[in-house]
Amino acid sequence: MQTKELAQKTGINKRTLDGYLAKNGNEPTVGNAVKIAQVLGVSVEYLTTGKDSEFSGENLSQEMILFHKYRSFVNKIEKLPQDAKKCMDFLIEKLGG
Repeated sequence: MQTKELAQKTGINKRTLDGYLAKNGNEPTVGNAVKIAQVLGVSVEYLTTGKDSEFSGENLSQEMILFHKYRSFVNKIEKLPQDAKKCMDFLIEKLGG
């Protein structure tokens, strides 16, 4: 995702985002970190550390790991109109899902 698009989706000024991304950049405010994480579909913890404690334990079910892996795909499907969701469901079933 380009910085310009992230700026549009979060409502955060592009220059501010550029400042966060600079080599020795500023850290975002908590509010801005939440906005960025939401748009990117990750937790604030993952955004800041690269790790997500929700998915770091040894006893996680395979379903939780898969959901985390395909979260952005699921989010896109959820935004589709109902008839498109039915179509997606049909295609997945036909593909062996």
